[in-house]
Amino acid sequence: MKAAVILEHGGPGCIAIDNDFSAPTPGPGDVVVKVGATSLNYHDIFTRRGMPGINVPMPCIMGLDFAGEISEIGGDVTDWKVGQRVLVDPVDRVGPGGLIGEMWHGGLAEFCSVPAHHLVALPDNVSFEQAACLPVAYGTAHRMMYTVGDVQKDDKVLILGASGGVGTCAVLLAKARGCEVIVCASTDEKLKRLAELGADHGINYTQEEFHKWVWNAFGKPHRRQWDKGVDVVVNFTGGDTWVPSLKVVHRGGKILTCGATAGYDPAEDLRYIWSFELKFLGSNGWMREDLETLIAMISSGDLDPVVDSVLPLEDVNEAFRLLEDREVFGKVVVKI
Repeated sequence: MKAAVILEHGGPGCIAIDNDFSAPTPGPGDVVVKVGATSLNYHDIFTRRGMPGINVPMPCIMGLDFAGEISEIGGDVTDWKVGQRVLVDPVDRVGPGGLIGEMWHGGLAEFCSVPAHHLVALPDNVSFEQAACLPVAYGTAHRMMYTVGDVQKDDKVLILGASGGVGTCAVLLAKARGCEVIVCASTDEKLKRLAELGADHGINYTQEEFHKWVWNAFGKPHRRQWDKGVDVVVNFTGGDTWVPSLKVVHRGGKILTCGATAGYDPAEDLRYIWSFELKFLGSNGWMREDLETLIAMISSGDLDPVVDSVLPLEDVNEAFRLLEDREVFGKVVVKI
């Protein structure tokens, strides 16, 4: 079968296309999925580069998030059948842990064998490209915004890092709840596209400090008042953005986080936490119910994942480059 393979960790361009990689056969409890589409995540870049403490078996076929059709069924599989359309949840929630696309071969290939407990059923009106966007980015955003964060109608929600996979989903989910959404991005073009998704206000953080923009627009929060600033800040950036985030939330407001792409050990100012009675809510990945809810939202027409580019498997190195150089708005999908 055709597969995108790494033989060792490396930099851009190191992924090889192998047209004669051994096709998988299902073991007991497994199914083989004929892959329709796979979306890329920054975790795939980290896997390609190598991460301290994680020994990835080589050769490795990456691709955490993928969807397709069951082509073979192994022994002891009774709840699934050949031809059924499925999304693969890459997290091992039954065995020793680990991720498909890291510790086991993933979706950047024509076929992939997975334990059946990873499968989530797809209705016919949800495309493979839409479904492939879900687990890492959209599942994470859904859990942060709804399951944990519980954003509400008329909340003023400031979203940092709004143009990536998690960020664009956070925008869509906040607007679906009837929130007033303020987004931060690095270019006016990205802000324009975020406005097309429904964002009410945009801040180009390369030209102005976002906390000062909020003060000018909604007032500077005061520890004895509840009516200035924003209700919620979504900050999975960390780093130098952390303390400014504390300065824009009104008393009793919430800060939601699911990561720290710019640094996990930022400066802190504890005065804001007690003076403004701030609520910090961390969200870790996603659960199966988050994916099932997202699939239902797509099926009903309430959500349409934002896809920047769809490339063939042969262009997988270019797909990685687009993501790694941050030239994308939304998700990059590889169609198999």
